[in-house]
Amino acid sequence: MKFVEIVALLVFLFPLAFSPGPGNMFFAASGAKFGFKKTLSANFGYHLATIIVTLLIGLGFGFFFSFIEDYYEYIKIIGSIYVIFLSYKFLKAGAYKSTTRDIGTTFTDGVILLIFNPKAYVIISLMFTIFLNNNQSLLKIILISIIFTLNNCLSFTLWTIFGDLLGTKFRNEAYAKKLNYVFATSLFLVGLWMLFIKIN
Repeated sequence: MKFVEIVALLVFLFPLAFSPGPGNMFFAASGAKFGFKKTLSANFGYHLATIIVTLLIGLGFGFFFSFIEDYYEYIKIIGSIYVIFLSYKFLKAGAYKSTTRDIGTTFTDGVILLIFNPKAYVIISLMFTIFLNNNQSLLKIILISIIFTLNNCLSFTLWTIFGDLLGTKFRNEAYAKKLNYVFATSLFLVGLWMLFIKIN
């Protein structure tokens, strides 16, 4: 993969990864609620699932495009319901009080969020359509998948840190409900948005 292609790929991915979506909103909300450290497990789960799914789609280029087109509506609906469910959990939550029993978000939360995140499938589909072209070499597929995953990881880490910094000012009962309401509303709107995006 040529250097100019890598630069073009990063330019393509940067605004998509950093713009608000299910992943970004979830990690910002989790960072605010639990702090940066207690979102690491979910972050790892999300990005481990990301690189596996991306590699599988890249290796089965034609098959997975057909699969996504056939099952996209189901993935979209399930993902939307899951994000709306997460918004409900944030809405009902009170102020976060650190105890030994609090584990924050889990590895499984991250994996589920990726698997049922339609935005991820749209971006992966577009990415391979544009940058894989006729060169479907294993090395290029691996490199594209790594760049995509690392770019996402950077984005979500920054969103988590932003949430954590914001959350330190609101981790008391007086402000917790307001913060929870903001993030719950954001996640709920993202969940609704997921129902209306279309695959190209």
